[in-house]
Amino acid sequence: MVRVQVWYASYGSNLSRERFLTYLRGGRPTGATRTYPGARNQAGPEDDCPLTLPGQVFFGWHSPTWGGGIAFYDADSAGATLARAYLLTDQQFADVAAQEMHREPGADLDLTHVLRDTRHDTGPGRYESLHLVGELDGRPVLTFTTPEPAVLQRNSPTAAYLTTIAAGLRESHGLDVEAIVDYLLECPGVAPAWDRDALHRAVSGPVRS
Repeated sequence: MVRVQVWYASYGSNLSRERFLTYLRGGRPTGATRTYPGARNQAGPEDDCPLTLPGQVFFGWHSPTWGGGIAFYDADSAGATLARAYLLTDQQFADVAAQEMHREPGADLDLTHVLRDTRHDTGPGRYESLHLVGELDGRPVLTFTTPEPAVLQRNSPTAAYLTTIAAGLRESHGLDVEAIVDYLLECPGVAPAWDRDALHRAVSGPVRS
């Protein structure tokens, strides 16, 4: 089967390249409790670059991997989402999506609908709404999120999760600590559990397990 390339736009912990590579090569991210099997094709991304998407990141659900809320993308909200796009094969993208849903990788995704309609809900799960968010170098930019952002319960993230996101924002967008704190405070679910001082401490240091 001929594989095609797509850009996967990450906006949560996968902003960190080290963390994202556990979806491809397997392993346990620093600060997490889960070990990932990895993708069928464990080659690293061919390229990656920073992106800014319309819409807003919020934190919700309760992750057994991180112990608190995790990042979701609301395409219909006002704001700007700082993202990092990784150039993958369509098979790798499918395997990343499967592991996000705590499924074993191995099944391909039919991208026909999302490429035609810009959105396709493949199921009711928290990361089963595929979105076409743009095009880069002639290839589609895809991401996934919850099908119903408005109804998913907001929940504050853990320090380890926030520190992982901060590492990715530094790597991909070159943000300093103050800019990272400003960005995170705009994301629903962060406050009131996290104020500016607590966020500053969390994103200034190493990932805590």
